[in-house]
Amino acid sequence: MACFTSYLQLTSWIMHEAKIHNVVYDDIRSETAREYVDVYLSPLIEYLKLMWDQGVEVFDEFANETFKLHAMLFCTINDFPTYGNLSGYSVKSYKACPICEEDTTSQQLKHGRKTVYLRHRRFLRSHHPYRRLKKVFNGHQETNGPPTSLTGVEVYEKVNNIDHTFDK
Repeated sequence: MACFTSYLQLTSWIMHEAKIHNVVYDDIRSETAREYVDVYLSPLIEYLKLMWDQGVEVFDEFANETFKLHAMLFCTINDFPTYGNLSGYSVKSYKACPICEEDTTSQQLKHGRKTVYLRHRRFLRSHHPYRRLKKVFNGHQETNGPPTSLTGVEVYEKVNNIDHTFDK
């Protein structure tokens, strides 16, 4: 009961603040959202910082007392285009898979002129029945395993020299 009441109070507080910020950011349209994503999300980031560092006073109706609620954003679930907008990763090229990167297998459809990505069966366990199927996939069995994960040093080397200026 206490968590539910706190959740409702917190949600109404965030929604109230979001209405104020929607007036400020109303001129940001979907066509330019990827250019202004940091500006558009800045109010959310500020509230998350506030809730992590200082917390917010919340009334627990069941216990009839107030307490300081701290919160964090653990993860988000996004579709692939949104992933590209939020991370800055290119999701529209032949090497668009963020896991496979250079080992991405892609092909352009003849009539649709769309890029499709192949070989996702390699992420299945080695004896999975789908790995042997040819006809329903691309005419080939999948014999390779998934690409090796990058080490922390390799990730650091990739992002070390990225220079990005936020805001427009």
